Amino acid sequence: MLQDIINISKEAGELIRSRFNTKFALKFKTNESDLVTEVDNVSEKIIVDFIKKKYPTHGIITEEGGTSLSTSEYNWVIDPLDGTVNFAHGLPIFAVSIGVQKNSETIVGIVYDVMQNVVYHAEKNNGSYENGKRIRVNDNSNLRHALLVTGFPYDVRENPENALGKFVAFTKAARGIRRLGSAAIDFCYVAKGVFDGFWEVHLKPWDMCAGKLIVKEAGGLVTDFEGNKIDIFSKRILASNGKIHEAMIKVLKENP
Repeated sequence: MLQDIINISKEAGELIRSRFNTKFALKFKTNESDLVTEVDNVSEKIIVDFIKKKYPTHGIITEEGGTSLSTSEYNWVIDPLDGTVNFAHGLPIFAVSIGVQKNSETIVGIVYDVMQNVVYHAEKNNGSYENGKRIRVNDNSNLRHALLVTGFPYDVRENPENALGKFVAFTKAARGIRRLGSAAIDFCYVAKGVFDGFWEVHLKPWDMCAGKLIVKEAGGLVTDFEGNKIDIFSKRILASNGKIHEAMIKVLKENP
């Protein structure tokens, strides 16, 4: 199954890469910041058609297709193009993200960084890897020395959960903040030690299913903003190397 997921991620990624900086149809979903392109839909069809043929008894939830887990033992959680706004504007930071859950627990996660041609993968209890090489979170324990990453929800203008206030607070507390525009890649960069921590509100299951496992298997920690265990439907996500986790929770609590 792992190799199947890698293969189909790359197949979808090849399609996405071939359409990068070309003309394509797009439309708005919830607002003018929330886009979907025809490339999202074609990528999703490639993946879904494969699952239906090879694993017909498995459930599927996707960004464009639906958000409810089926009663199947296995469920695939798919973002066919994570970073659609980047893709639409010609910014080469986007990914295919696929997680597989067994009885509601993620057992495999794949994030394919399309333009870098990098596959991040993790299996439960078997570590995390970048193009087959083991990766680990970094050892920094000082928030002042940390490089963090975040993202904003599509309704950021309404400042849900004080998203802007949290951004300002971490800007003051850490060495630097970045915003890449792809939550799946954000998780992977925490897992490989580039970033020390990542927080975001209002993520969707397909944004985090694979990435959450990749961080965990790389030795990191993923919780809600209070440090509690989360599932893929949680809305307040904090991922870190584990060593600055409590310091990040403190900042979040001080800026509710």
